[in-house]
Amino acid sequence: MEELSLLRMAAQRLVGPRAPSPAEAVRWLTAVQAQDLPGALTSVALRTDGGTRAAVTAALDGGEVVRSWPMRGTLHLTAAEDLPWMLALLGPKVLAGAAGRRATVGLGDDDVARAREVALASLTGGRRLGRADLVAALAAGGVPTEGQRGYHLLWWLAQSGLTCLGPTVDGDQQFVLLDEWVPAPRRLERDEALGELALRFFASHGPATVKDLVRWAGVLVRDVKAGLAVAAPRLERLEVDGTEHWMDPATPDRLAAARSEAEDVLLLPGFDELVLGYADRSCTVPAAFAERIVPGNNGMFRATAVSAGTAVGVWRTGRGRTRPIELEPFTELSADVRSRIEERYAALP
Repeated sequence: MEELSLLRMAAQRLVGPRAPSPAEAVRWLTAVQAQDLPGALTSVALRTDGGTRAAVTAALDGGEVVRSWPMRGTLHLTAAEDLPWMLALLGPKVLAGAAGRRATVGLGDDDVARAREVALASLTGGRRLGRADLVAALAAGGVPTEGQRGYHLLWWLAQSGLTCLGPTVDGDQQFVLLDEWVPAPRRLERDEALGELALRFFASHGPATVKDLVRWAGVLVRDVKAGLAVAAPRLERLEVDGTEHWMDPATPDRLAAARSEAEDVLLLPGFDELVLGYADRSCTVPAAFAERIVPGNNGMFRATAVSAGTAVGVWRTGRGRTRPIELEPFTELSADVRSRIEERYAALP
């Protein structure tokens, strides 16, 4: 099981040569969960050659990377050109449940239609608005935004493909019109898109299973199998404990060239793809400690310390002028592992 985790680390570009740019790191992973934006910036920087969070922010400001809700109704980073085809493929299932959520928060179809009109008028021509300003514009346009209504409308405008989050102003990410901000989108037919999704997920996250991709993208088993029918010739099949896994054929050689690094220590932010990106993450997260990373299974993933492919503790930035690491190890750690954790903390992007 440890070998499976090490292979995933190699596939994800956490060890060995990193991606040459933040946009390439995001494009390789296809999507990076990003409801915690600082953590997402760190995840991408860790996978980028000489990566820094400032460089990832610059990729967002420059339109190479965007932030939106491409799948599972959850914020992710994607390469700009990928967002339109991912929304077209994965959005309808999420939007199908939107009417029920609107009713829960007290919005009607007329409200969202009006919100679209107001947002389009407010953003057309390259204009940009932060979250609070866009909600204020909706309210001024006669759209109810009290309580959870404002957030739901922002989500719906992006989920339906009108807007996305792009550049940052004073730490506040700005909403822009997707069609204006992404002038050269990729457009894929459904079967082609399923094949693209399968190829890129298994190449960047593999060894992984059909269930892993079902959970990661929020698709059906039959969708993954349709994608594999297209992608399988470019992937390698691996059986682990009787379960079929798929991966990039180059991943084992990549791990072999970076094995000493893979067997060292990594510090990962919360929601990192190594932990989050799988239905079955037990090869990285021992079952006995899973709840320490996601307390109460509440969907909030804590930052992890990983040694030789296995999560050995959770951590956070401490308080005070020096802001030392606050580590909560799962078991007693050797002095060497603790020392390497401190070194990794000092070198975090």
